[in-house]
Amino acid sequence: MAGTLAGWAAARLAGADRLRFAEAQAVPLLSFTPQAAAGAWISALLLRGAGPAAVAAAAAAALTAAAGPRAVPGRQPPAAGPVLRVVTANLLAGRASADAVTGLVRRTHADVLFVQELTSQAAGRLDRAGLGGLLPHRVTQPVLHGTGGSIYARYPLCGRAPAARSPAARCTARLELPSGQSVELACIHAAPPKPPWSPGATARWRCQLAALPAPGDGPCILAGDFNATLDHAQFRQLLRRGWADAASQAGHGLSPTWGPRPSRRPALLAIDHVLTDGRCAVLATVACRLTGTDHRALYAVLRLPALMPLSGSAGSSGTTRHAVTTGSRRRG
Repeated sequence: MAGTLAGWAAARLAGADRLRFAEAQAVPLLSFTPQAAAGAWISALLLRGAGPAAVAAAAAAALTAAAGPRAVPGRQPPAAGPVLRVVTANLLAGRASADAVTGLVRRTHADVLFVQELTSQAAGRLDRAGLGGLLPHRVTQPVLHGTGGSIYARYPLCGRAPAARSPAARCTARLELPSGQSVELACIHAAPPKPPWSPGATARWRCQLAALPAPGDGPCILAGDFNATLDHAQFRQLLRRGWADAASQAGHGLSPTWGPRPSRRPALLAIDHVLTDGRCAVLATVACRLTGTDHRALYAVLRLPALMPLSGSAGSSGTTRHAVTTGSRRRG
């Protein structure tokens, strides 16, 4: 037991899922690193013998050092722009309750809803439940069969071609706010690395995450089902391009959003995310249960950077630009 835990800690700290020959096994296993950290502490208390207990305690400390920071709120940049409330939800091939989704949007006063695994029948049920009255603007991924992604918004949306040719970016749009700001949005649903231990599935998952773009010049948000946790090196590499995980910034990075069955059983993995660029402040995040789906919806409250007048000639006084603010951001 102590040796297994020590090996797990070494694999997590070394980023073993980056190794092509080991990724098919490492990617699914490292998803459960927070659970392994808890198990290591229990083992350190229960194992007989000073040697095994010490090894388990060292593994527990290493795993806690890797996973623990996402449970501590991070320092936020001094954003002073408007507040934007967003929700992302995987509908489990359209089986999520339309009334539950619409009710969540209504209770949270969400400005933007990202949905994955949307079917045409589910879209009709959402309209009948009143979602269109709350979020009248929509951009939907065109699909002939199966499921797709969609972005619903309170304010006008302009559909855009993806900045990167990643199949994980199901649809992208520009949101036009009453303040005059625009926000780039992308609804994400990466292919899952399953069946477990499949090299082809894991390679497809890795390539889709690697193809996602870095933030642009203005405020940007990626939201959806990434099928990845902060214990995956590929996801951490995405964050290093300039993204911040909203739940981790709010101190809720260990809150799980997916479980194996669509029931009220405890969720296991935090694979649904809202990613923001480094100029946006995260005010709060909450994982919310939805009837009919194996995912929890993730609600995030963000504050955008302020608009500032362009410096220069008097003739440019009516033109604005996004203020670029800086701040120390912990990215898990």
